[in-house]
Amino acid sequence: MGPVLGAEGCRKAPARRPAPRGLGRAGPMHSLAAGPDCCGGLGNLDFRQADLCVMTWLLGYVDPSDPRFVAAVLAIAFNPLFWNVVARWEHKTRKLSRAFRSPHLACYTLGGAILLLNVLRSHCFMQAMLSQPRMQSLDNPTAYRAGLALLGVGSVFVLSSFLALGFTGTFLGDYFGIFKEARVTSFPFNILDNPMYWGSTANYLGWAIMHASPTGLLLTAVVALIYVVAILYEEPFTAEVYRQKASQACKRS
Repeated sequence: MGPVLGAEGCRKAPARRPAPRGLGRAGPMHSLAAGPDCCGGLGNLDFRQADLCVMTWLLGYVDPSDPRFVAAVLAIAFNPLFWNVVARWEHKTRKLSRAFRSPHLACYTLGGAILLLNVLRSHCFMQAMLSQPRMQSLDNPTAYRAGLALLGVGSVFVLSSFLALGFTGTFLGDYFGIFKEARVTSFPFNILDNPMYWGSTANYLGWAIMHASPTGLLLTAVVALIYVVAILYEEPFTAEVYRQKASQACKRS
C-alpha cells in the first residue's frame, strides 16, 4: 500500500480456495529413452560443474550472509506468522477483544501493528537491495519502465482490495467476529484470488526491477513463497470460521 509496498494480513471474506491445478507432463516416460539426445546423452553432462557455475553467478550478485539480507528474509517470514498466530489466538480466546473492550478496537490495534511491521519489512527489503550489486542487463530504461508498470499494477490491486474490504475486512476482522454481510465479488476479487497478496508481490518485483537488483528478485521470490504458504494455511481456517458463523445463524433461526 503506497510506500509500504502493500498492506497484508488480509484476505477476502469469506476466502475461496481455488481448485488445484495439475502439473503438465512432458510426455510418456519412455519418450526420453527413444533415442540419443544432443550432446551425446545425459550421462555426459557434468551436473556438478553446472551447479558450480550457477552458484558462482548467484554469489557474484547476492551475498546471503549479509546481515541486511538476513534481516529482510526474517522480516518477510515473520509478518504472516505474526498476524496468523495473533488472530487465531484472538479467535480462540477473545482476550484482545476483552482487553480493549471492543472487537473493533482490538482489530484496529492489530491492523496498526501489521502496518508498522510492513513498513519495517519494506525498509529491510530496500536496504538489502541497496547494499548488494546491480545487474547490468536490467539497468536500462526499458526494464525500469517495466518495473514501474508492475509497481502501478500492484498498487492498484492493493488499494482497490483495501477499499473493497474496508479496514476490518482487510485486517482479519472475521477472526474478531466482525464479518462481512456478503462475499466481496467486486474488483479486484472478480479478477483473481488474494489480490492484496499478489499486488504486494508485484510491488516488490517492480522495485527489484527498477533497481536492477538480483537481491530484490530473490527476496521477491521469498515473498511469493511465503504468501503461497500463508494462503494454504489461512484459507481452510477462514472457511471454517464462516462455516461456524452460518451454523450459529441457522441455530438462532
